[in-house]
Amino acid sequence: MGISGRVALITGASRGLGKAMTLAMAPAGVKLALTGRDMEALSDVAGQARQLGAEAEVFRCDIANEAQVRQLEKDVLAKFGPADILINNAGINIRKLCVDYTLDEWNSIIQTNLTSVFLMCRSFIPHMLGRGYGRIINIASIMGHISFPQRTPYSASKAGLIGFTKSLALELAQENITVVAISPGPFATEMTVPIMNDPEKNEQFMSRTPQRRWGDPRDIGKLALYLCSDDASFITGTDILIDGGWCAQ
Repeated sequence: MGISGRVALITGASRGLGKAMTLAMAPAGVKLALTGRDMEALSDVAGQARQLGAEAEVFRCDIANEAQVRQLEKDVLAKFGPADILINNAGINIRKLCVDYTLDEWNSIIQTNLTSVFLMCRSFIPHMLGRGYGRIINIASIMGHISFPQRTPYSASKAGLIGFTKSLALELAQENITVVAISPGPFATEMTVPIMNDPEKNEQFMSRTPQRRWGDPRDIGKLALYLCSDDASFITGTDILIDGGWCAQ
């Protein structure tokens, strides 16, 4: 797909969609720099990627911490050289009524889901410039388009991320660096297992999903892989919904 030998940095790679994107990239010959909070799980994912033929290393980093992101920049550069692909996947959510959030909880969600993307882009984009290729993928959410109760900071962060993606794409268009957001709908990951195992909550989700099924995380991996290919070089500044038809209603 024209990406063999490229260096991809993926945040939140230890599970869920981050893991799926990692394992989709591995057979394509991409060199993988993986970050996450669970180093044991992250190391396991790196091991699976190596079995698929990829060179993979793990890096400990709190991506919402400016100093740690700057150190990550140095560490990845020393190990692999400049990153060609940056996938900003890490995110958190806390479900409460708006009036019940503490300021610390609000800040934690915004910093992890949105500010961290700014920090990562600020550190890694300069190494992409002038090289004729670059891919930035930001994992947003259908909650940036529609929402539920008890999602105010999460929806705010994801809507902000979509806006960030559009502006950054315009800044980098002349560099042949594409910037695209992916907005997943209901996907079967570790985070959604409690909902899937609750018949009432599961039916609530399925009733809103025209395809009447949970998404397979491997579909996100395939989409990310395509977006990094030469075939996707004219796709930038947009948000791709992958939601089984949810937002079409």
